[in-house]
Amino acid sequence: MLAAWRLSQRAVTFIPRVRSQTLNPLPMAAAAAAAASPKRLRVYSSVSGDGRSANGAGSGKRVGTHNGSFHCDEALGCYLIRLTSEFAGADVVRTRDPQILDTLDAVLDVGGVYDPSRHRYDHHQKGFNEVFGHGFNTKLSSAGLVYKHFGKEIIAKELEVSEDHEDVHRLYLAIYKSFVEALDAVDNGINQYDTDQPPKYVNNTHLSSRVGRLNPDWTDPDQSPEKENAAFQQAMMLAGSEFMESVRFHVKSWLPARSIVLECLLSRGKVDPSEEIMVLDRFCPWKLHLFELEEELKIDPLTKYVLYQDERSKSWRVQAVGVAPDRFESRKPLPEKWRGLRDDELSNDIGIPGCVFVHMSGFIGGNKTYEGALEMARAAINLQVSKEEQDPIGYLPLLVLATLRRSVLAIAAHMLSRPQVPLDLTLSYERTSHRSAKTRPRFRLPDPRLHRSGAAACSAEQGTMSGGEGEDERWRGCGKERKSSLAPR
Repeated sequence: MLAAWRLSQRAVTFIPRVRSQTLNPLPMAAAAAAAASPKRLRVYSSVSGDGRSANGAGSGKRVGTHNGSFHCDEALGCYLIRLTSEFAGADVVRTRDPQILDTLDAVLDVGGVYDPSRHRYDHHQKGFNEVFGHGFNTKLSSAGLVYKHFGKEIIAKELEVSEDHEDVHRLYLAIYKSFVEALDAVDNGINQYDTDQPPKYVNNTHLSSRVGRLNPDWTDPDQSPEKENAAFQQAMMLAGSEFMESVRFHVKSWLPARSIVLECLLSRGKVDPSEEIMVLDRFCPWKLHLFELEEELKIDPLTKYVLYQDERSKSWRVQAVGVAPDRFESRKPLPEKWRGLRDDELSNDIGIPGCVFVHMSGFIGGNKTYEGALEMARAAINLQVSKEEQDPIGYLPLLVLATLRRSVLAIAAHMLSRPQVPLDLTLSYERTSHRSAKTRPRFRLPDPRLHRSGAAACSAEQGTMSGGEGEDERWRGCGKERKSSLAPR
């Protein structure tokens, strides 16, 4: 009878592959994979409605979620809760039968109840507005709910430290920000940007989309619960493996980089009295860490330049810090007069030997030595940078107006520096139309050829140059001649 009952429940057994220890240097890597399935991962549907008898299909505790089409949030939620000590090796029961759900040890994404004391983690019910906290305001999905209550335990196991360790809390927040929050937002239909504009391109490569594509295709003739459950197992392993990769990245790379940036940030005063220059003694990803640490530690003044050595060329870089992690504008770009220059031309212009280049946008420059790079940063700090240089786009209209003003002044100065040529401002009138009696005034201007040498040119055309009244007569004659030649026809 028991064998027949198990067959009727269409139980599906799946043994996930575990990474070899040589591919992952972390001591908990293999253990975490094993924790996801320390015994046998069983995903099955209970169609009999007998929750008690369903317990015979597996061993240990049982975690429930809904059957039918699945999404990334319950797939990841089921994976995460099985990483905990309490639910390690739990079977996964996919059903919407409330009588069966009531008998299960934990229920995710179904049931209409959020009650962590009873391990009920649904987010579809009216009035649900739970968020992660710690400055995050995105409504949680079932994955976010499980992570909120069990994330520290999972991370502490990976680090092999206690849950109250300060690094556990840092990773707990960082992993939610970089991985889990996006899944919460997608499942709850929250747009990434506050805009009514349609997206410029379609992105179906993110984790939620890839998990969704694991659902059985509608054209597949096999729409059995067995196939659906097998697909859900694949979804669990896909979402879970990428989550663990994120955890291991933060443990192996993110956390050490943060420690390096923190140490260098607190040592700015030893580099330069301005405390606006930071030197990375070891290169690492630093931008996001710098912004977060400056905000966390209330750093003042803010860092303007970061110096680090280029591993390939062994030269040194001077990089201007942006105004924000996702902005191209710099807090203080390298001086405009340096930009676009290279090598000896740059060194001669600024008086610092060993210069290599300064980018046209002023966000980065280079020098052959650390001392030279430091001198470049110090010189840039001491130079006054205009607002136009800091934000050329925002000040473009002002820049255009200033350029026009300078051009007008230059033309006026040029005209005033030329010899004075009398202008005949005698008004004459001409008809605008042969059918109209209306007239308009017209000024007569001298021929521009008279400007080439002033009065001397005019006198040369009339004859010899002699002083006195005769010359004045000839000048007036010249004017009359021009006047007659410019008369309206």
